[in-house]
Amino acid sequence: MAVTTTLAVRAYLHDQLDDDVRAALERASRPAPDGTPPWFDEPPTGGPERPGDADGLDGRGPQDVRGQGVGTLTAFLFEDWDPGIGDVLVQSQDGATTRQQLSEEALDVLGDVPTDEEPHDVDLPDLGPYRVVVTDDGTGGADVVAGLPTDDVDDVVTTLVAWEVVLVLLGGLVASAAGLVVVRRQLRPLRDVAATAHAVSALPLSSGRIDLNERVPDRLTDERTEVGQVGAALNTLLSHVEDSLSARHRSEQQVRQFVADASHELRTPLATIAGYTELARRRPGDKEATATALAKVEEEAGRMTSLVEDLLLLARLDAGRPLAEDTVDLTRLLLETVSDARVLAPEHHWRLDLPADSVEVTGDEPRLRQVVTNLLTNARKYTPAGTTVTVTATPSGFAVHDDGPGFPPSLLDHAFERFVRGDTSRHREGGAGLGLALVAAIVDAHGGDVDLDSRPGDTTITVRLPRR
Repeated sequence: MAVTTTLAVRAYLHDQLDDDVRAALERASRPAPDGTPPWFDEPPTGGPERPGDADGLDGRGPQDVRGQGVGTLTAFLFEDWDPGIGDVLVQSQDGATTRQQLSEEALDVLGDVPTDEEPHDVDLPDLGPYRVVVTDDGTGGADVVAGLPTDDVDDVVTTLVAWEVVLVLLGGLVASAAGLVVVRRQLRPLRDVAATAHAVSALPLSSGRIDLNERVPDRLTDERTEVGQVGAALNTLLSHVEDSLSARHRSEQQVRQFVADASHELRTPLATIAGYTELARRRPGDKEATATALAKVEEEAGRMTSLVEDLLLLARLDAGRPLAEDTVDLTRLLLETVSDARVLAPEHHWRLDLPADSVEVTGDEPRLRQVVTNLLTNARKYTPAGTTVTVTATPSGFAVHDDGPGFPPSLLDHAFERFVRGDTSRHREGGAGLGLALVAAIVDAHGGDVDLDSRPGDTTITVRLPRR
């Protein structure tokens, strides 16, 4: 805007100056009342006509400069008389207007200006910049030059530029201050969001239970605004982080409990082995005591072997060790495992409900056999004699149902966790509490799922597997 204004004002003032210069040229070219050109002196008696004398256009009458303003330049350039004549109207210290004769250097500069009646800029020695117009006087005797100084125009433009620079700087400062205030005000909600992020980053998140209660205020979660979108996204992220930290804490607790339970389970058979070994050592000649000790050591070693194998399998499944993906005839597998259960627990009633068509699934047959065996073993160990156990094959898996006392209500939500057991004092056999945990891990590794529904007299464990 400043540049455009400057150019427009400069062009306007130059146009006015050009009009004034043309007007001055018209007045300078006006002939005397007697018809003689304005540049002629009165002819001396008997002498030829000549241009004005060396004192500078003294032969012209007052009418020759009437209407010209102070600073107006008038010159006459001749072909046969060099360098020509000319003067400038100046105002003396007493206020009177006088003529200042142009120097030969100034006239030489004017002589180089084209005679095209168009304004031209020249820099005259001792006078400075001028705007001049040159034309022929119409008689062929001389070229008439008229001009006005450009100092006034240049001063106006210079003053305008100076004010524009000052105003632009002030405007820039005001705009910067206003912009800073507006931006700070608009970014204040973002600073609140950042404060929440900083508060969360200062929390110790490496271990232990983490109470991640920091959240962006609801007033900063309006997703219709950019800041609201950031606030809502940060709250969502913090919720995910909180869930992940809670899951990690639960996992840590489970690992600690797992180690503690495994140590406890292994400590008992190890203590038994140590005791019977000590008994055999103290009675080296007692064959019966030695045989009893060896038998007990073998029994406890087998128990520890089974426990270690189960733990190793769980560790492999947790590590994502891939299982075989073979076609498994689930109908035949259920038939064989139920037949084995009848032999091991003839006092239970074992029923098998199979569809007319064979059910096939994709999976690892030894591991799936272990799943069915663990479920049937669980039903056999934790239900009294006479309990009816029904195994039903479905298109998507199978279900094991029994009419025993069911799971204690306190165990329903933890039945598939490791080392979870009911009250073994009421049952004939106790276990390490890994049976159902292995079932859940193996089924999950196959891409299936297992559900438990239990109440007194009605307990059903449903296993769903991917079909072939």
